[in-house]
Amino acid sequence: MKRLHLGIIGCGEIARYMVWMAHLVPEVRVVACCADRLERAAAFARRHRIPRTCADLTEMLARPDIHAVYIAVPHDLHYPMSLAAVEAGKAVLLEKPLARTLEEGQALVRATEGHKVGVNYQYRYDSGCYALARAVRAGTLGRVHSIRINVPWHREAEYFERSPWHRAIERAGGGTLITQGSHFLDIALWALGEKPASAMGYTTTPAFDVEVETLAHGVVQTEGGTLISIVSSMVAAREGAVTIEVYGERGTAVYRNRPFPSVRFIGVRVRREHPPIWGIHALHRSLAAFVRWVLQDTPFLIPAPEALPVLSAVDGIYRSARSGQRETIIL
Repeated sequence: MKRLHLGIIGCGEIARYMVWMAHLVPEVRVVACCADRLERAAAFARRHRIPRTCADLTEMLARPDIHAVYIAVPHDLHYPMSLAAVEAGKAVLLEKPLARTLEEGQALVRATEGHKVGVNYQYRYDSGCYALARAVRAGTLGRVHSIRINVPWHREAEYFERSPWHRAIERAGGGTLITQGSHFLDIALWALGEKPASAMGYTTTPAFDVEVETLAHGVVQTEGGTLISIVSSMVAAREGAVTIEVYGERGTAVYRNRPFPSVRFIGVRVRREHPPIWGIHALHRSLAAFVRWVLQDTPFLIPAPEALPVLSAVDGIYRSARSGQRETIIL
């Protein structure tokens, strides 16, 4: 069996989940990790039985036994680290978002054209989101007039204290919308297969003394005229299920991520499609699909250019929140 040797860059919470999932993918072996502090990487390596710890990114990328890297670092480092990895001949699985700004994202896509750089918008591999998107793309619901997304999540002060970069615009690019809500805005745009054309947005920061928004309301109109509304929050009193409601001419689809991912179709009969790869969780499927993309050239659902539409929509909502005007999106 061909195996992909993977290096982990960034040893935070999402990297911990990714290492767990890697144990379920026979074709991948995590062989090294590095972090902003050597002692942090060493502790991560001991905890997860990773054989090597690299002092920094340069040391990791110089290793010929590493074929690909998973980058899970603050958003301002996505562009330079991905570019360095590609220049070193490594495939890249980049944690979302693609970059902290649309301009950085566009530059990264141009600079890495022809290379295997994937973005971990893993909800494309979520069973409910996948079935919803495929039904919309097949035209089963008829023409879609509107999509409504609600992300009622909750974060404690520890979220910002543990990773202070989350609180800074210069490092994160934004708050709840780019970090959490963009997962589901990506699903809506992917399902429609349309680019965003304009946006209106409002952002505010209840409950925390930070630079980024902890509550965002936005409306995006696509080039086909569909209205997508999104509420993304870190300040729900009690965290609830994410919902995506799709309203079409012939029927409706309602997705919930809890207690398990599910989608309910109303008014239409749907032959549900399943993600193109087996897995116990969307994160598991996303990693397994990336590995097969690198080893076997099997298509991956989120190559870097596919992550630009959602980044442009987030950018449009943020620009509108600052200007108080409807903003045009040019992608």
